Amino acid sequence: MNADGIAIRPALAGDLDAVAAIFAHYVTTSVATFEQTPPTVEHWRRVHADLAERALPFLVCVDSGAPVGYAYATPWRTKPAYARTVEDSVYLSPEYTGRGLGHRLLSALLAGCASAGIEQVIAVIADSGDPSSTVLHRAHGFAEAGRLRRVGFKHGRHLDTVLMQRDLGDLAAAPAGAAIESGGPS
Repeated sequence: MNADGIAIRPALAGDLDAVAAIFAHYVTTSVATFEQTPPTVEHWRRVHADLAERALPFLVCVDSGAPVGYAYATPWRTKPAYARTVEDSVYLSPEYTGRGLGHRLLSALLAGCASAGIEQVIAVIADSGDPSSTVLHRAHGFAEAGRLRRVGFKHGRHLDTVLMQRDLGDLAAAPAGAAIESGGPS
């Protein structure tokens, strides 16, 4: 745990109600996700179990023990040739944005991906006019890999997605769990 009382740790089953609530905010109020209906806690239980089975990271950012953000990596595609490529997701409670917590989560997520043998991380970012996600990913070594035009439609508008990619070759030698902050249960 850092001096600010915030820690990054692996997600636990008890964190999934908070994860569902954080994501529901973005589903209903933004175009950060193209989901139209907030997924249930049961959905998040399945995601959590699936990622644990695949040994892929699912992390939470906690303030005094309560989850205020999360990040995870899911398989990019189901075909076996894509086994070493994942897509990342990073979300924070709105009142916790702008504090550098997204950077802490993404840094820990990338280290966890490298420890899991992942070689490439893809970010699929809705081009909503808010550059924060693109800036976050660029700060962590992601480069723009392409743009898909008008592939989403939400809240009455067509949306592009920006694809960004990060090669994890430089993190391959990082020790397992190096970027996960101490202070929480594993």
